[in-house]
Formats: sequence, structure tokens, C-alpha cells
Amino acid sequence: MSQSFSNWMDKIYLAAMIVAGFSLLIMTVIIPIGIFSRYVLNRGESWPEPVAIICMVTFTFIGAAVSYRAGSHIAVNMLTDRLPQALQTLCARLVDLLMLLISGMMFYYSYFLCADLWEQPVAEFPVLTSGQTYLPLPIGAVLLILFVIERLLFGSQENRPVVLLGNHG
Repeated sequence: MSQSFSNWMDKIYLAAMIVAGFSLLIMTVIIPIGIFSRYVLNRGESWPEPVAIICMVTFTFIGAAVSYRAGSHIAVNMLTDRLPQALQTLCARLVDLLMLLISGMMFYYSYFLCADLWEQPVAEFPVLTSGQTYLPLPIGAVLLILFVIERLLFGSQENRPVVLLGNHG
């Protein structure tokens, strides 16, 4: 069961990493297009900014789940590194439980945000509704919940081969 679950988490992790990476790539291409259009062509396009914001939100919330599983998220360990091993383990479990709580709250509120704004159009980008643009929030929360549950059940996944892809250090 644990190996099957972790294999599924590996696939989800890779998919989330690809989505976050493409969001960052698209954002870095779109912003210069908007700047070029405004300052060189002397006409401001309405679509680059909302597309870049959607990409930033996607990169932030999906990328946060990816970085949590990889153990590359921001952490201040100055105090916990000085504790005995038993207390370090206890603090790590407490942090994971708090992450589960926060991720659950994030999912709850972002789900209702998306539902409430589902029909509201985005003026500058009429292809999507406001609710659709906020979808990375509940999706990122679900990913975080899955990765926190995996960490609680099976420990840190920082050394899995799929997580170490691209690490040369």
C-alpha cells in the first residue's frame, strides 16, 4: 500500500512540477511582451497582465506543494536543531499537523471563493471567469494535503529519486 501510494504521489509531484514550471516560463515570456507592446509599439495590450497574474498564482500555489514535498520550502530550524532528537521529531509532527490544518482551511475557503466567482467574467481576459482563475488555490491546497498525509504516514520524501531530479549539489 505505501509503495503504491508513494508512486501515485511521485506522478502527482511530477505533474505539479511541470505545471508550476510552465507557469513560470509563460509568465517570464508574457511580461516582456506586455512591456514591448506598451513602450515600443506604444499600445498597451489588456491581456498580458491578467495572464501573468494567473501564471504567478499557479506557480505560487502549485509550486508551494512541490517545494513542501521536496523539503525545499522556507523553514527556520535554529531552535529545533538544538533540541534533543525526540523533541525534534515531535516538533516536525506538530508542524505537519499544522500544515494539514492550514491546507484544509485554505481548501475550504478557496473552494467557496471559486464557487462564488465562477460566473463572474474577467474584463481584460474574457476567455476565463474569475472563479476559474482562482482554481490553482484549491488545487494547490489538495496537493499540499496529499503531500502532508504522505509525510505523516511515511516520513519525509526528500530523498526519493523523483524529488532529487535535477539536484546536482
